[in-house]
Amino acid sequence: QVHVVESGGGLVQAGGSLRLSCAASGRTFSSYVMGWFRQAPGKEREFVAAISWSGGWRYYADSVKGRFVGSSDKAKNTVYLQMNSLKPEDTAVYYCAVGPLRPEYISNATLYDYWGQGTQVTVSS
Repeated sequence: QVHVVESGGGLVQAGGSLRLSCAASGRTFSSYVMGWFRQAPGKEREFVAAISWSGGWRYYADSVKGRFVGSSDKAKNTVYLQMNSLKPEDTAVYYCAVGPLRPEYISNATLYDYWGQGTQVTVSS
């Protein structure tokens, strides 16, 4: 059984930084990708970033490009999302999810098979 667990959310002032972690277990993830999504109150879930487990392939939504950086630690089966220059509009529950590495569908939530419980990120102005 696959388990996906996010951590690292919290409250930060605008312009600050947070690092989210996503640890997965239960299978081999070498050919998979970890996607990050977020959902703000009253809004639909939106794609944020995707990082391959090797860390060699990354893709970002335009809204976070240049501010968020993904990385991975294969030994720990953990993927990270370093979030810099945070804005109030980044406030949301952030979810990580595991799915097959298919770049043409990478921003589509239906691609992902396993999801974490979410972690709250709040950016104050």
